[in-house]
Amino acid sequence: MPQQIPAQSAPQGEHAPVQGASAATTRRSSARYKILVLLAIGTMINYLDRTVLGIAAPQLTKELGINAAVMGVMFSAFSWTYVAAQIPGGLFLDRFGSKLTYYLAMTFWSLCTLLQGFVHGVSPLLACRLGLGVAESPCFPTNSRVVATWFPQSERALATGTYTVGEYIGLAFFSPFLFALMGAYGWRTLFYVVGAAGLVFGVIWWIFYREPREHPGANAAELEYIEAGGGLTHRKAGADAAAQKPAAKLSWGTIGQLLKRRQLLGICLGQFAGNSTLVFFLTWFPTYLATERHMAWLKIGFFAIMPFIAASVGVLFGGSISDWMLRRGISANIARKLPIIAGLLLASTIVLANYVQSNMVVIAIMSLAFFAQGMAALGWTLVSDIAPDGLLGVTGGIFNFAANLAGIITPLVVGMIVAATGSFVGALVFIGAIALIGALAYIFVVGDIKRIVLDN
Repeated sequence: MPQQIPAQSAPQGEHAPVQGASAATTRRSSARYKILVLLAIGTMINYLDRTVLGIAAPQLTKELGINAAVMGVMFSAFSWTYVAAQIPGGLFLDRFGSKLTYYLAMTFWSLCTLLQGFVHGVSPLLACRLGLGVAESPCFPTNSRVVATWFPQSERALATGTYTVGEYIGLAFFSPFLFALMGAYGWRTLFYVVGAAGLVFGVIWWIFYREPREHPGANAAELEYIEAGGGLTHRKAGADAAAQKPAAKLSWGTIGQLLKRRQLLGICLGQFAGNSTLVFFLTWFPTYLATERHMAWLKIGFFAIMPFIAASVGVLFGGSISDWMLRRGISANIARKLPIIAGLLLASTIVLANYVQSNMVVIAIMSLAFFAQGMAALGWTLVSDIAPDGLLGVTGGIFNFAANLAGIITPLVVGMIVAATGSFVGALVFIGAIALIGALAYIFVVGDIKRIVLDN
């Protein structure tokens, strides 16, 4: 992948930004928002693919004879390969760029989803889940790269929040449809429908995604606006190549340097904490409602929507308030970190559900905690702010590697606590404590939000 985030001098040639009075009088196009729509839809499909197993689980476990312990392994298995493939996925992204990486990833993860509809045993289901994890690994590094390329810094938090909200909207608004589809046609249909949707959208991405200077809908005024804000760093080969700043050289020593920087370590720990709350809702929340709160499945289908809607609002609120502070001259340290810290602190209130009897109050507490987790989902914005020149893909891969350890650890820890105690009380304490640790990491570890400069 060509160079990324840092602003550079304006290129000369066909797509050079308009200078002088013409730039001031030309109305900016809005091609970047169309690109953002593509990211939001892709992210929505991404999360439907990785979580549709949870919806299918009640029927699937009965038909395949899978017990709860094995099902917990199936939930966790996705994250094994997803985490392991983060750094290779980032390297692939840096080498081949956003368009090809996202197209191949979506095509292969959709095939893995589709194939889950044909399984008749544990081994093929496990293989599909492992393949799904590998295929989805470059998704969020690519999202971050696209936002860093297409958006000025002052719009990146809201852009990140907008595509991130796809995680929650898909689950909130499509889950009732998927439950109804399963009731009418069986659990296998879920995988057919969601997998096919991803294959179709992969073709749409390939047709419509372009880098900024190659996009027919982006005029010179928009290109200049993006570049002035630190984006638009993709360069064409040819005459402009000599003017490019060389990309940082990648080696294991380079990765070692990245891992020692407090900015990256701090945001990795913070994102792990936020993802722990997210993973709880993606995996164990319906079981919590059924076993701890004794809700009927019909009520679960209705109540489970509310926290996801709250999380959607939280994502957009966190991104909007962050960009609003940045535009008003507030430092990146405050504008980027404050919504995340506040969100993680508020997410820790999930433990209050242990001390109330009313199911409505429990749903309110859960919705508040998930709203707060949405506020804290700005970590990818910080990745684009701190990544060294030319290393956004691998920096994002390291970040996503650490963050998605939550997908492995949290389901297993919650399962062990529930199995040992017969209750979710300790599990909610665990989730709340991790959120507090994440907030402390942002307060005491991250330090200044600034681009990492590696030693030569």
